[in-house]
Amino acid sequence: MRRPAPGHYVTVTTAGEPFQAFVPAPLPPEPPVVWSAPLRRRFDAALVALGRLDAVTTLLPNAALLLYSFVRKEAVLSSQIEGTQSSLADLLLFEIDEQPGVPVDDAREVSRCVAALEHGLQKLRGGLPLCTRLLCEMHKVLLTHPGGRGKTPGEVRRSQVWIGGTRPGNAAFVPPPADALADCMASLERFLNDDPEPVPPLIKAALAHVQFETIHPFLDGNGRLGRLLIVLQLVADGVLREPMLYPSLFFKTHRALYYELLNEVRLRGDWERWFDFFAEGIEASATQAVATANALLALVNADRDRSAPRRRRWRCTRHCSANPSQHPPRWSGPRGSRRRRSISRWRTSSASAS
Repeated sequence: MRRPAPGHYVTVTTAGEPFQAFVPAPLPPEPPVVWSAPLRRRFDAALVALGRLDAVTTLLPNAALLLYSFVRKEAVLSSQIEGTQSSLADLLLFEIDEQPGVPVDDAREVSRCVAALEHGLQKLRGGLPLCTRLLCEMHKVLLTHPGGRGKTPGEVRRSQVWIGGTRPGNAAFVPPPADALADCMASLERFLNDDPEPVPPLIKAALAHVQFETIHPFLDGNGRLGRLLIVLQLVADGVLREPMLYPSLFFKTHRALYYELLNEVRLRGDWERWFDFFAEGIEASATQAVATANALLALVNADRDRSAPRRRRWRCTRHCSANPSQHPPRWSGPRGSRRRRSISRWRTSSASAS
C-alpha cells in the first residue's frame, strides 16, 4: 500500500551543493499499517516458527555449542551483505589463530560482529535496556579493527552520509542531517522500550530495523548493527531465550529485494510489503534453524546409542576389577545372565594369564 513518505525532507548544503535529506517520523507509522488476512497469517506463521526455535534449545544437550555456530553464521552472512568475503570456515580459522582463505581483515571484521552481539547480550542481561548508549557501545566493539579507523567507533556521526552515488546530490538516499540525529535516536529509543505504548515484539523488530537503517546514525556499520538489532530485540522482549536466529541468510539471498523494500518504505510508506517480506524471512530463518538443531540432536542421539555398548563394557570391567567377588548391580534376567557368563569368562582368562 502506498501512502505519503513517513517523514519529511530538509534542505542541506554541503560543499556549496544543496540536497534533500530525509528525516523519518517517529514510530509507529501514521496512518497505521493495513493488516490484511494474508499478512496476519504470515506473522502468525513467523511467531509459530520462532516458538519452535526457542523450544528446541531446551532439548539440546549442549545448546551453547549450537549457539556458538549460529551467532557466527549470522555475523558472516550479515557481513557478506556488506561485501566481505569471509566464510564461516575462515572465521573459525581466524579465531584459532590460523590463516583464513581470505584477507585477514575480512575475517577480523566478521569476528568483531560476533563480539558486538555478545557485548549487547551481556549488557541486556545485566539490566541495560535497548538504548542509544547500548547501540554506541556495540558499534565501538564492531569497528574496533583497522578498517574502523577514522569512522568514529562508538559515536553518533557528526557529518552527513548518503547511500549510493558519489555525493549527496546524486545519491539514491540521503539520511537525516547530523543535527537531527539526537531527536531521531531519542524517538527510536522510546519506541524500543514501549513508550508510549507496547508493540508486539515481531512487529516492533520489523519497524525498528527500517527506522534504524533510515536514520543511519553512524559513519559505518549501520547495516550490520541494524540486523543485529533484530535478534537483540527478540531476545530483549523474551521471544527468544538465545540469539539462535540468523535472518541475514534470507536477506542475503534476496538482497536486491531487501534494499528495494527498505527504500519503498522511505519513499512511499509501503510498510505492508516490507512486513510481508520481513515475516517471511523470519519464518524461513527460524524453520531452517530448527531443522539444523534437530539434525544436530539426531546426530548426538545416534552417537550416544553407538557408544552406549562401549560405555557399558567399560563400566562392567571397572566394576569387576574393583569387586571381583560380586556381580554388577541390576544384572537379572536373560541379558543379565549373558553378561554374568561373559564376566566369568573374562575372570577365568584373567586368572590364567596371571
